[in-house]
Amino acid sequence: MSRQLTIAVSGLNAIDNPGPGVSVLRSLRESSFKDARLVGLCYSPLEPGVYMKDLVDVCYEMPYPSEGADVLWNRLMYIHSKDPIDVIIPNFDSELHPYIKLQSRLRTELGIRLVIPTPEQFDMRQKSSLPELGEKAHIAVPSSKNYYSIDELLMEKEKMEYPLVVKGRYYEASIVYDKEQMYSAFHKISLSWGFPIIVQKYVSGTEYNLIGVGDGRGELLSAVSMRKMFITDKGKAWSGITIDDKPLMEVARRFVAATQWMGSFELELMKSNDGEYHLLEVNPRIPAWCYLATAAGQNIPELIVKMALEQEVLPYQSYQVGKLFIRYSWDMIVDYSDFGTFSVKSELSYDHEKVNAD
Repeated sequence: MSRQLTIAVSGLNAIDNPGPGVSVLRSLRESSFKDARLVGLCYSPLEPGVYMKDLVDVCYEMPYPSEGADVLWNRLMYIHSKDPIDVIIPNFDSELHPYIKLQSRLRTELGIRLVIPTPEQFDMRQKSSLPELGEKAHIAVPSSKNYYSIDELLMEKEKMEYPLVVKGRYYEASIVYDKEQMYSAFHKISLSWGFPIIVQKYVSGTEYNLIGVGDGRGELLSAVSMRKMFITDKGKAWSGITIDDKPLMEVARRFVAATQWMGSFELELMKSNDGEYHLLEVNPRIPAWCYLATAAGQNIPELIVKMALEQEVLPYQSYQVGKLFIRYSWDMIVDYSDFGTFSVKSELSYDHEKVNAD
């Protein structure tokens, strides 16, 4: 009798700026892999996903990506010795560097599979490289410039036309309307994320997102687009609705064809008043709103697992338009003993036969 399939998922911080992990787990529980053993990979005992007993079987605390690939390898070796993992779905941009570095070794030595972009693909979608990607894929990208010091910025302050968008290399962005706001945002973001800082032309319009999957050979296997309906002060969608927009799907096809993208991705776009889509960001992983795509008929986490296991996958042909997601806050009550166990042991396992009985 073969052992139970085990899938590990990161990004369980379901807070005001949620990680994708909880949505990924929900999607897997509603997939053909619903009986798989689901392992949560977490960074803090206060990540809500740690205590979602209906979604995870066991959770392990992980080292931060900044600690490097060797530390990650040692932790995964320990986890694998207790819960032999078949597939890992990493859900943070910052995790991808060490996982890309370890991908071949994880497959050959531990039998752990990932479906993630190549180093070249990861780099070409960096915010600082987006204009070149736009030119290659024939996608409109707002003009931008990379700055490596405040001195560079000061030399060009008189040439700037506001509003502008100041972006960190990995995360965070601020719309600025004058020099003072520019300097403040530049200083704040550079302290958090280093250089370069990207200063981008602001494009007004309506924000759209698209979640998709590329097969690594230039073909689009899955794509669901949505229009943002409510946006938080962090710029995150708190509600959105699936739409049918052929020009937007064409943007996704051009992106995948130009990059030969492998695995999941998210495109963040602005549709300007003249109807043209402008590519603002490319996220190289599943986004937090992926459960909307599942509800609309395209279960992307399931597709990623099938690709990892080298099972036959067929491109999705359609999805339900008019599906709406609305996020909300919920006070989850947990036992302090569970919090204490995870805090002390850095792992927490659930007896689901007991959980179901309760």
